[in-house]
Amino acid sequence: MRILMLSDVYFPRINGVSTSIQTFARDLADIGHEIDLLAPEYPHRPPGREAAIERIPSRYLFFDPEDRMMSGRTIRRMLPTLRSRNYDLVHIQTPFVAHYSGIRIARGLGIPLVETYHTHFEEYLYHYLPWLPARWLRAAARRFTRSQCNQVDAVVVPSSPVRDTLLAYGVQKPLRVIPTGLDMHRFRGGDGARFRHAQGIAADRPVLVHVGRVAHEKNVDFLLRVLQRVRVAVPEVLLMIVGEGPARRHLEGLSRQLGLESNVLFLGYLNRERELLDCYSAGDVFVFASRTETQGLVLLEAMALGVPVVALAEMGTRDILAPGRGALVAREDPEDFSAKVLQLLQDPGFRRTMADDARDYVKSWSAPLLAERMLDLYRSLL
Repeated sequence: MRILMLSDVYFPRINGVSTSIQTFARDLADIGHEIDLLAPEYPHRPPGREAAIERIPSRYLFFDPEDRMMSGRTIRRMLPTLRSRNYDLVHIQTPFVAHYSGIRIARGLGIPLVETYHTHFEEYLYHYLPWLPARWLRAAARRFTRSQCNQVDAVVVPSSPVRDTLLAYGVQKPLRVIPTGLDMHRFRGGDGARFRHAQGIAADRPVLVHVGRVAHEKNVDFLLRVLQRVRVAVPEVLLMIVGEGPARRHLEGLSRQLGLESNVLFLGYLNRERELLDCYSAGDVFVFASRTETQGLVLLEAMALGVPVVALAEMGTRDILAPGRGALVAREDPEDFSAKVLQLLQDPGFRRTMADDARDYVKSWSAPLLAERMLDLYRSLL
């Protein structure tokens, strides 16, 4: 089978969408299928040819400088070339230029069209367009999502709460729950001691880790208020915030305002092949408070490396956290969340038990198993 994927984001832009595309494309290729990807060109992308990826000229977005807008005209001009490749199916990954170009290509080739719903825009847009009423933006996001999902043959959703949300919006096309799996071979062997040494962190210092885009919708403000309370019982506690994004300056200011400068370390993006694994492993507890995740891959990554999790069970994270294995589910209340963090920090035996359970639990999220589920969807449409 030959599949054409389109996305408005991909590496070197680091986020869950890029990771999901890479994971599925790799595992489908491993079982004998051809996956091509159209993705934006980025100004500072490392040079070199990328197998099966065609970079499309793109331009700067003033409201979200990390992202780019692909040239739809360039993609339209590629249609004769794409037609000659005999694709079986088009899979859209994002709802902007990729969506409308994907529709045009699939209709032009007369082949099925799938789209993955990665981003819960209802709880996202008002952070980037704050001058417009949040209520209006939520309603617009619902209409936008319903319209786009009803334009394709099937919609992939990463979790059952997301499926239920789209049903409530009025999406009528088939919805298939297929989470992004985890590469078990890659998420092992992180060296936490090496990372602590490199960052000048004492071996016995209690460390919390948060990995993700440093954006307003990730609710990192809440984690700083949790840290305030944890510090009362554990004065030397450190929160490592890994990633970049539009909320970083605000969070640095808030940490100063709360008197947490010595308890917070902003690390930016880390190399995913080694540094990120070491960083996870350097943590005693992984903390996560986003209310907008459609899945929450970082929870699985932390658990695979034996780092127990304290998180809110909201939207997509509910499916991961529901069994209560390797993780403690907290309410969006700083007192409750901090109490669960302290339960893990102050009881090493309990923390080790949770770490072992986390490693065992994530085996059910193996990427090759979930790639087979995606392939079953493709076959059903063909």
